[in-house]
Amino acid sequence: MNNSLKGAFLSGLIFPGLGQVVLKHYKQGAVIMLTVLICLSVVVVKAVQHALAILEKIKSEGGEISISTISNAANQASTTSGSLIFNPVLLLVILCWIIGVVDAYRIGKKKDIEEGSMSQASNGNNN
Repeated sequence: MNNSLKGAFLSGLIFPGLGQVVLKHYKQGAVIMLTVLICLSVVVVKAVQHALAILEKIKSEGGEISISTISNAANQASTTSGSLIFNPVLLLVILCWIIGVVDAYRIGKKKDIEEGSMSQASNGNNN
């Protein structure tokens, strides 16, 4: 498999930034990976806070757990300002994922061209 596809697949299907790391662009890969990890940790924290708010709402209404109680509590909790942070963070994760794939493909393509020219040069020297 050529470098461009390998880098794009690793960044797209496994984790953003992994393609850059495999293609030896460690700083770019680390920046993308850290950005995505920080964003995902913010998403997890917000999801846990949201779940705890729902549980508190259910507990304050008598503690009866039913589908309608959970649904009502979730609807009321989702109208809070937490989505003002949640949506941009998810957008940033998606953007980093796309940038990771495109950048890994670009880096891999450049390496493919360099390797192709080096192999042609070595074949020319052997003749």
